[in-house]
Amino acid sequence: MSTVQPDAAAQENSASTQDDGMTWWYRLLCRLAGVLGGISCAVAGVWNCVTVYPLNIAAGVFMMVNALVLFLCEAPFCCQFIEFANTVANKADQLRPWQKALFYCGMALFPIFLSFTITTLFGNAIAFATGVLYGLSALGKKGDAVAYAKLQQQKKQTDEEKEAGT
Repeated sequence: MSTVQPDAAAQENSASTQDDGMTWWYRLLCRLAGVLGGISCAVAGVWNCVTVYPLNIAAGVFMMVNALVLFLCEAPFCCQFIEFANTVANKADQLRPWQKALFYCGMALFPIFLSFTITTLFGNAIAFATGVLYGLSALGKKGDAVAYAKLQQQKKQTDEEKEAGT
């Protein structure tokens, strides 16, 4: 009998998703925030393009591109008509959480720098919040009090040994 071995890419992808330390519900929360951020960017981007000011139009177009990128990275099933959607989603899943945080926050701030209006602020707020959620996951879990107390005790002992030695 022959056994089926999973390919190296699938093993690597599963290993990278398990190493980031995110729980299943937090990962789902980040994905949901990304989808909601994409929806808010798309709606606010279309609304922002209904003007005669060129910077508002440029910010609106960039917000719609942000929405497409968020959908491609967080919910590729929404973009089934795009052939490379799953490839982009797989590449985005291989990024570390801090890389996603920088990418999403920077992507959300650029239209605000182009046109500082209420529409761009509220339209990019959820996309920015997605980056913040990924950034918080990059910080890791909070340490417990017992381990912190042991660390402080060891530090205190080494300081006392240094003082006694001098």
